[in-house]
Amino acid sequence: MSNRAQEARKALGARLRGFRKDAGFRSGRAFAAITGWQESKVSRIENGKQNASEDDIRAWCRHTNTDDQIDDLIATVRHIEELWLEWRRQLHAGAEPRQRKAMPVYEKTRVFRIWHPTLVWGTIQTAEYAAETFRQVIDFYEIPDDKDAAVAKRMERQQYLYKGDRIFNVLLAEQALYTNVGGPEVMRGQLDRLLAVMSLRRLSLGLVPKSAPMHIWPGNSFSMFDGKLVLVETYSAEFSVTQPREIALYGRAFDLLKRSAVYGAPARALIARAVEHLDD
Repeated sequence: MSNRAQEARKALGARLRGFRKDAGFRSGRAFAAITGWQESKVSRIENGKQNASEDDIRAWCRHTNTDDQIDDLIATVRHIEELWLEWRRQLHAGAEPRQRKAMPVYEKTRVFRIWHPTLVWGTIQTAEYAAETFRQVIDFYEIPDDKDAAVAKRMERQQYLYKGDRIFNVLLAEQALYTNVGGPEVMRGQLDRLLAVMSLRRLSLGLVPKSAPMHIWPGNSFSMFDGKLVLVETYSAEFSVTQPREIALYGRAFDLLKRSAVYGAPARALIARAVEHLDD
């Protein structure tokens, strides 16, 4: 769970603890007895170890005479849930809706900062490369197969590379040039695509060589949208970072990763070497 989600859960728990004490329940055991819950559940909720459900909130407020707080507390619970979205929940209807959901964010963002240590970033992928990544997603999460629709929506996202005054700062680790997605022909097309997008005026593509001195560990991939939002992906979930202090940490991480990157001719040389590897 992200730090922001954990902090929000702890704050909610402290608020509920205050309601319990104000209602005259001096201990969690006494409150558990009146609600029919396990004492451990009361403790976990109050200490931010477990998120309260909407039904839990209603019961808590009913027993503490704070019904006027229900709507606000339920809104808080829903916000906490949104900070950490399991991929299964996001992708239950297929991969295309998640791609569609990204479009308004791209529309509003002026400066992008992208870090991918192992794969090519989606917005500069070829259709063939994207199709293979979606095939793996569909198989792994066992979701409806809407690969073609998802690819089409991802390709539509590339329009923002050419529209408006957006600036794209993209960092890939050298490993992304070698991670075999779809086989040699797909990879050859993808590497050619990287060479092509390097000429775009508003896109800065840096590559971090595998032997480059690192100033921070590579970590997970992340995408920064202006200074307002960071999306971080793991195998189980995607979480949103919106707290300014945390966003600043990702900005600092990006700057440290950038210090290890090469651009221009040295970056093209790394891509050419990866193409030669395919030929070998």
